[in-house]
Amino acid sequence: MRKSFTKLGVYCSLFLSLAGAAKAQSTDTVAEFKPGGKVWGYAFGDFAEKGSTDNIGTTAAPVYRGGANQYTGMPANASLFQLRRVYLGYNYDISPRFSAEFLLAAEDNFNGGLINQGAGDITTNGKFAPYVKLANIRWKNLWHNTDLVIGSQATPSFAKTGRNDQTAEEVWSYRSIERTITDVRRTPSFDMGASLQGWFDNKGCFGYMVMVANGTSAKPETDGFKWFSGDVYAKFLDKRLLIDVYQDYERLNWGVFVPGHNGPWYHDRNMTKLFAAWNSKMLTVGTEIYQNTILGDTKVAGKDGNTYYRTSKAMGMEFFVRGRIISNPQGNQVLGFFARYDNYDPSGNLSNVVGDANVKSYTGVTSTYEPTTKEQFVTFGLDFTPFKNVHFMPNVWMNTYNSSLDVAGTNSASTKYSAMNSLVSGVKGTDAVYRLTFYYVYGK
Repeated sequence: MRKSFTKLGVYCSLFLSLAGAAKAQSTDTVAEFKPGGKVWGYAFGDFAEKGSTDNIGTTAAPVYRGGANQYTGMPANASLFQLRRVYLGYNYDISPRFSAEFLLAAEDNFNGGLINQGAGDITTNGKFAPYVKLANIRWKNLWHNTDLVIGSQATPSFAKTGRNDQTAEEVWSYRSIERTITDVRRTPSFDMGASLQGWFDNKGCFGYMVMVANGTSAKPETDGFKWFSGDVYAKFLDKRLLIDVYQDYERLNWGVFVPGHNGPWYHDRNMTKLFAAWNSKMLTVGTEIYQNTILGDTKVAGKDGNTYYRTSKAMGMEFFVRGRIISNPQGNQVLGFFARYDNYDPSGNLSNVVGDANVKSYTGVTSTYEPTTKEQFVTFGLDFTPFKNVHFMPNVWMNTYNSSLDVAGTNSASTKYSAMNSLVSGVKGTDAVYRLTFYYVYGK
């Protein structure tokens, strides 16, 4: 009962604070303001040809690594024209203090069948399908230099509108080529929740964003746990040098009973990330480094017949460079270049797991953080821009896989690592794709 009254008091205090802010702001209404909105959008896709395919299984029973990647399972020599993302958005200014954002998105258009890819945003008959990605309202300057946003919105690590205008994705600037390294591992780039976005100064050189959300992106919430995330950033030297620190936390499963003496399953995740970049008109370089610790994310089958859950630790590093080669007389880019290298290692605690004499087998609970396979990603290409917001980009996309465990290795009970998990292999494989990517923007 006391707990319920405490919650009620918090909610009432918040309501009264918002009501006070609304009353204060009502005096600032600009008489000549006219509500209005704008349609915008963009699309990108490619002609792509697969040069080589990673497969550590057999023709009858293929085993593909890199389940989070867009070309996993696509056979060598296959080629396709494809749209990988289509956006249709609408932004509306309701008043000087309130604005709304709406976005339909169709993306991840990968179907089963000929190219052996898992379903993405497609209907049951294989057609490209849009969904509601963003739908939110922004209360501007709820208090000095701080906005409140409620609804489905971009998350702190990816928000490109509002208070932070230099996230890793925006500085990289080539989402049409590949997601950022944390996005590849499906850290939510958008979610349903509430956030505060603010500046510590009037010039926007120092700021923050904090958010509480479902942690399920566009899908409905299915549990009582919430995803907490936030970052703080600083911009120096006329905003050319950017430093951004990000942190999140979410409970995934908590106190779930597991048969045997292991007791309840406690499963959560927390990620710490540093992003730094030098951003100029002619040349931009950046790096993003993170560690994701996922408690209870490696499921172990013990020789004693019990199930155990062990902690996984993954680290990732991304380094990119992009720049101009030719500009037109108006100063806009006509020809540019880009290159990026990622190193991903999810095996931070795996040696401790497999070293246990009681381990019979193990699997990763979160598919995008399966602990067995290390990855190295490389992309590079040219960006031909015949007109602003129209891009044609010949590029190479390569992801290389290797096992983090020695295929001949054994634990203290002489059990081979390769017997514990089918992904333990001495085979190094690469998914290599050669593409001509097109990207266009309208309404902006």
